[in-house]
Amino acid sequence: MGPRDSGVYWCESTEGSTSNTITITVSGGSVILQSPALPVMEGDNVTLTCRTKMADPPSAHFYEDGVSIRTESDGHMTLLHVNRSDEGLYKCTIQNEGGSPESRLSVSEKPPTTARPPTSSSSSTTMDPPTTSPPPPAFSHLVFTLICHLVVLYCISTFLMVSLYRQRATGSDPSVSMAMSPPTRAEQGLDDDYDDVMSPVTTEHQF
Repeated sequence: MGPRDSGVYWCESTEGSTSNTITITVSGGSVILQSPALPVMEGDNVTLTCRTKMADPPSAHFYEDGVSIRTESDGHMTLLHVNRSDEGLYKCTIQNEGGSPESRLSVSEKPPTTARPPTSSSSSTTMDPPTTSPPPPAFSHLVFTLICHLVVLYCISTFLMVSLYRQRATGSDPSVSMAMSPPTRAEQGLDDDYDDVMSPVTTEHQF
């Protein structure tokens, strides 16, 4: 790979979709800038490293779009929580070594976060039967009192029905027993006369 391989690269699917573009710079000089080849996400931290072919430089100066940013003694510059305004062409220089080719830093917008809906599995979750709470103490006491009153009312009704039935059964029998009184003298005389009339008359014939 040589300087002529520098350029913008991307790939394309058979359906026609294209990927993000990346810029690859191949330097023929002694100073290079290491930066992310792919776009970074908003809010990420990005570290740019200025290097020589021999070793890490003791000090390097960094530029963005040709404007000087700052100097780092160890050759590493970190951008905290990057956003779209941090996009641009970056390069670095090292004293007595020269400068690196420019490298593009791309920042992608962070996708909005959406709350995931609760997942329900009908195969693993069974519907529990609804639980019924016991009735309150006041309601239980009211039911018990009502039952007691019904039992007492039933006993009284039964007693009254039995008493009424006994009274009706007693009223249908003769209350006074009839006793046979002895016949009077007149009645007895009539009976004797009746017997004399009805007795056969016998006639004796003497020859």
